[in-house]
Amino acid sequence: MGRHSLPDAYGAGAADPRPRARRRTVAIATVLVLTVAAGTAVAVRGGLLSFGSSCRDDAVPLKIAASPDMAPALRAVAAHARAHNITSDGHCIAVTVTARESYKVADALRSGNKSDVQAWVPDSALWVTRLSGESNATRVTAAGSVASSPVGVAMVPSAAKSLGWPEKTYTWTELAGAALRDDRLRLGAADPVRSAAGLLALTQLNTAAATIKGGDTQVAAMAKTLSQRTSDSDSQVLDTLPRDSSGTEQGNPQRNQALILSEQSAFAYNSSAGGARLDLFYPKDGSPRLDYPFTLVDESRLNTDTSRAALRFLTLLGESDGQRILERYGFRTDDEKVSPALVTKAGGRAPQPFARAALDPTPAKAVDEALGTWTITVQSARITTVVDASASMAQPVPGTGQSCMDVTRASLLQALATFTSEDEIGLWKFSTRLDGDRDYRVLVPTERLGDRKGNGTQRDRLSAAFSSLSPVPNGATGLYDTTLAAYKAATSSYVKGKFNALVLLTDGVNQDPGSISRSALVTQLQKLTDPQRPVPLIAVAVGPDADKAEVQEIAKATGGSGQQVNDPTQIHSVILRAIVAAGSQNQG
Repeated sequence: MGRHSLPDAYGAGAADPRPRARRRTVAIATVLVLTVAAGTAVAVRGGLLSFGSSCRDDAVPLKIAASPDMAPALRAVAAHARAHNITSDGHCIAVTVTARESYKVADALRSGNKSDVQAWVPDSALWVTRLSGESNATRVTAAGSVASSPVGVAMVPSAAKSLGWPEKTYTWTELAGAALRDDRLRLGAADPVRSAAGLLALTQLNTAAATIKGGDTQVAAMAKTLSQRTSDSDSQVLDTLPRDSSGTEQGNPQRNQALILSEQSAFAYNSSAGGARLDLFYPKDGSPRLDYPFTLVDESRLNTDTSRAALRFLTLLGESDGQRILERYGFRTDDEKVSPALVTKAGGRAPQPFARAALDPTPAKAVDEALGTWTITVQSARITTVVDASASMAQPVPGTGQSCMDVTRASLLQALATFTSEDEIGLWKFSTRLDGDRDYRVLVPTERLGDRKGNGTQRDRLSAAFSSLSPVPNGATGLYDTTLAAYKAATSSYVKGKFNALVLLTDGVNQDPGSISRSALVTQLQKLTDPQRPVPLIAVAVGPDADKAEVQEIAKATGGSGQQVNDPTQIHSVILRAIVAAGSQNQG
């Protein structure tokens, strides 16, 4: 796993400022809320900006970073704008487009450093919305969707034929299952941490598998298999296909026969492959889509001319000339009217359901769970879970008919199902004076889930221990001593090659007057932390009485993170999200 920011879920929709009125099913990442940008969009629609045939004075420079698949099309539209003297307020627009991987731009913007571009067109709103939740990130404002491209599974013709393409259609889980059963299919993908197409497909697999018996196991197996054939980016994954139709290349175990790929990527490959081609499966349970949001970067620092020029260029992309150029490069510009020529060039053919409406925007929770499953499945994890068992955990959770401990137990059991037999998981609980003078008790030592002792496995023991967790009558919260003891144990038993972490859940503040102080705890944790043997503390404050600032300060000392959930039913999702964030920061 690389040190990269991660994509999160789609944001709320916003009106497309282009002068066409048509229903779009792709999501727009964020609402266009800034006054200048909003005012400009109105002016464009109302014809108040001049689109004359000649330029006045100097052209307005506009630098755009775009995903590598979109960059060539935007350059072509920029050339069209120059050739036809497209203007904004009488000024020509001098557009420079740089191809940059979306995850790399997201990383740079996440740091909060000044950007060298005024606009950004990533391949998915997943990246944009991720940044909107980062307090230190450069502000980005999505103004509208430029185009779309569904994500499917592309195969070399021999592999597609073996599955009955195009007459036979498959769901996502059926396609993944076929790849697992038949080594000849060899399915590859771009790393979901760095690829929106890979993440959207993984999330769809996760969601679909949740509805079938044994789905969790199937997804874990699929993720483990897929992780062995992932590439850093969507462009690199195309390089894993056979170079020609020779038996040597087709039978090379290092070559993939099938790829998770966008329609546009398959279109571009087939357009330039010189005889080689791909056939494209469009899963019958629906294709998620890349939606290419046109995004203003740090809009508050842009002058009026630049803001208007950016939105004028966006408007041009929505006009007939701009649409024709985008379609020529393999992008869809209308979600209700699909070009047969585009689909054919991408490798699609009836009865593949290529004209099916796009799936609804992917929920944040589904994305978090997919990434969490990917992280802990791909790398294997060693995680000790420490759970507050103080009396306050007996308090009811409004609207559920359950106590905080009831919901916590359910969340932990749900999380346990996402780990594989190679993962090492343990359980502590804490209150005050729970074990003599100690505020904690080790219920299940941290060991491999697949290990057997007696009649059961470590997974069986953990499942029973999670199920039996109960609040200690009159017990208070012995937070500080427990945290220090658990962190010492986690760091001393560090296992190289695994994702090591300590997960702590508490619904209150430290209530042990005889314990170590918070400042002393933080100092001790900092001394125990070793960047070469990272063990991030993921501390979750559960409920309104928990101190978020406290858990954040404690966790930060270890390179981890402090989270807060007022709804305990969100514990599972929050833990997985924190695992993903910690894993991306601490793994090289």
